Amino acid sequence: MSGFVSFVGSGPGDPELLTLKAVDRLKRADAVLFDDLSAGPILSHARRGADLVGVGKRAGRPSPKQDHVSRLLVEYAETGQRIVRLKSGDGGLFGRLEEELVALRAAGVAYEIVPGVPSAIAAAACAGIPLTRRLTARRVQFVTGHDVSGALPEDIDLDALADATATTVVFMGKRTFPRLAAALFARGLPKSTPALLAENVSRPEQSLHRDTVSGLSKRLAEEIGTAPALILYGPLAESGHD
Repeated sequence: MSGFVSFVGSGPGDPELLTLKAVDRLKRADAVLFDDLSAGPILSHARRGADLVGVGKRAGRPSPKQDHVSRLLVEYAETGQRIVRLKSGDGGLFGRLEEELVALRAAGVAYEIVPGVPSAIAAAACAGIPLTRRLTARRVQFVTGHDVSGALPEDIDLDALADATATTVVFMGKRTFPRLAAALFARGLPKSTPALLAENVSRPEQSLHRDTVSGLSKRLAEEIGTAPALILYGPLAESGHD
């Protein structure tokens, strides 16, 4: 007997940002496999008696290997249970969703995808800024700040990322941002381009730091901390409120 898996985006961390469908799937699940950033109050919506299994991966910390997570997901589903795979933000944005989908398809397990509020959207909302603005920021680009080894990706499109008229959001990029910034300056990005470091988005310990790309690069070269973060830069990060 094969069960059913719901890939549920939990949003950036604030349980009030969960969708109604996400709450419904949590209440009906026999087991919840959750990311680190989906823990805490969000899990209070899980059904009493459901198995709660932490499988989160965090940079610089001991974490389950992806093949182990995928195998565990299949094993739970093969017991015939309803499973929620709870992913922070939206699972389709740098959430390693595809690897787990491939594993389920190979095992013949049915699934659905429940989208969540992307952390980039939540960060802009918390900062009081839009991601697009008529005439000055018609394009938004999302990019990961590191590859599987933790380094800045070698094939990253630096020319596109140096476009000062685009709003750029860098996921998981605190450690590599100084190197990225230097490469962007070499391609013409003004050092004075506004930047925003958003840490612990939507959580009680949220921190928003406004700077320039140059200033933020220097800050992160000295100290990156352990808080999960996004970096936004472009024509929009200069407005809004803290």
